[in-house]
Amino acid sequence: MFDLGVRIAFAPESTVLAVVAIAGGICLGTISGLTPGLHANNFALLLAAVAPSVPAPPRLVGAAMLAAGVVHTFLDFVPALALGVPDPAMAASALPSHRLVLGGRGREALRLSALGSGLAVVFALPLAVPVTLVMLEVYPMLAERLPVVLTAIAAAVIATEPTNHARKAALLSFLVSAALGVVTLDVPADGVLPVGSMLAPLFGGLFGAPVLIDAMRGAGVPSQDDPTVRTTRKSVGGLALLGTVSGAIVGYLPGVSSAIAATLALVSAPSKYGSRGFVVTTSGVNTSNTLFALCALIAFGNPRTGVLVALDRSGAPLAWPLLVASVLIAAAVGFVLVVVVGDWYLRAVRRLDHVRLSVGVLAVLALLSALFAGPIGVVVFAVSTLVGLIPARLGARRVSLMGVLIGPLILGV
Repeated sequence: MFDLGVRIAFAPESTVLAVVAIAGGICLGTISGLTPGLHANNFALLLAAVAPSVPAPPRLVGAAMLAAGVVHTFLDFVPALALGVPDPAMAASALPSHRLVLGGRGREALRLSALGSGLAVVFALPLAVPVTLVMLEVYPMLAERLPVVLTAIAAAVIATEPTNHARKAALLSFLVSAALGVVTLDVPADGVLPVGSMLAPLFGGLFGAPVLIDAMRGAGVPSQDDPTVRTTRKSVGGLALLGTVSGAIVGYLPGVSSAIAATLALVSAPSKYGSRGFVVTTSGVNTSNTLFALCALIAFGNPRTGVLVALDRSGAPLAWPLLVASVLIAAAVGFVLVVVVGDWYLRAVRRLDHVRLSVGVLAVLALLSALFAGPIGVVVFAVSTLVGLIPARLGARRVSLMGVLIGPLILGV
């Protein structure tokens, strides 16, 4: 007999409480993920504000917060697909996903997104330890050269436009959005809610409002075909792995969000996979970033994402077996919810008057801007909307608007 020093204990009462806490987090993540314009960082900071008043052990509060964050990364694709109001991490994939909806392949897009996020969890588990060990060695070098790396990413995004005119339009969009980020990101956000953030008005205006404005001139969501995935299993797996690795890289870097990882992944993904490749890859990035940021929190002691900042602020202990269980349960439920709730979401949006729907969602975005950032947030939302109209009007991809985050990081402001 070998004594490995490991004991497995089962405490029914503690297990039930943990499951209840994770289930509560899943419910919160479902609500936040399906709310147009409410992105993960703002939601996480709200959780951090109310966590101290929750009558539960800190470790269970932490598990619930992480579960909410993971489910959010699965479901935030649904409003991005149906309404065009993406979470920051999904902003880069907004236009490709809309192409699939307009072509009647929205239900397939939902399944591709679920596969991208689900496979990211599968790939992340065996990669977590070796990637963390590697990043402990190379992290200082990457951090020192971050502006150079981001400049290369921005150049690649612009260079991959199909024509010279589109490249000029992308460069203009990048520079204007970068200037917008420099001017607004550090402006004090004095909203009604206990946590302020300029991300809600910025991303709502840059990536949500322009799509809604354009939708008013269209015919709404067309009839959707069968949900059959028309991409091979090998391709889906490879694209999800690409998204996982991209999310892993930025999960360890301070100040670099999954939105930038999505941009990196979009540049790296083979163009032959088109919109489907974009959906799988960016969904993988979104979920992978949360998982590897948890590894970075354990290894470096510093939170890298909004959800983990909230987890850190809550004072919850890093009980990694419970946190890993929370991730796995939330991912499994999130995978199912994307398909079930997503199909219903598309049907519901299709039945509504698309003009009134667009106006209503625009009002929700303006309201969220006011709640998170006060009157200045509404002004930033309006200006961001004007900037967000530039790429489509000039024939460039919306991904160039990611300059709002990349530009300030390159300049170090």
